[in-house]
Amino acid sequence: MSTFLTSVANPNPNKSFEVAQPPSDSVSSLSFSPKANFLAATSWDNQVRCWEIMQSGGNVASMPKASISHEQPVLCSTWKDDGMTIFSGGCDKQVKMWPLMSGGQPMVVAMHDAPIKEMAWIPEMNLLVTGSWDKTLKYWDTRQPNPAHTQQLPERCYAMAVKHPLMVVGTADRNLIVFNLQNPQVSFSVLKI
Repeated sequence: MSTFLTSVANPNPNKSFEVAQPPSDSVSSLSFSPKANFLAATSWDNQVRCWEIMQSGGNVASMPKASISHEQPVLCSTWKDDGMTIFSGGCDKQVKMWPLMSGGQPMVVAMHDAPIKEMAWIPEMNLLVTGSWDKTLKYWDTRQPNPAHTQQLPERCYAMAVKHPLMVVGTADRNLIVFNLQNPQVSFSVLKI
């Protein structure tokens, strides 16, 4: 019996840790600031939370920085290239822009007719792109109330990846659509996977 107890593996071999004040429901997305050690998490508890992740020696710690609420579960987030502004969206069908470090209040900058599942900030275009279960992509100049462009999709948006000048969108019904962001009205192809 003592041999068994001494051979038990280290219960935390990666020295992982739990963030302070974690979400109270499932996490739906994670994103790191491109400029600082800030981690944003969206959750099914209608919250967007941000922590500063700090490392000293071999120890890692987190410090809660701020949080905001949506009216329904939050499904996605992305950072503006300034590293201090977060966009979040979800089941309440709206995108909030949150100037985290300036202490400003979140403001609604985009809307869809169904939940917003994906979003990306495109610094080369100075636009936010949002993908929704309403089967559209919308491109937003966040200083304007209406989208700069709306692109119909064959099905609901479930995934998105951007590497300018290309954007790939995954939808229901196993579609992968590749867009040339230099001409967003033209897609390269619709692939079934």
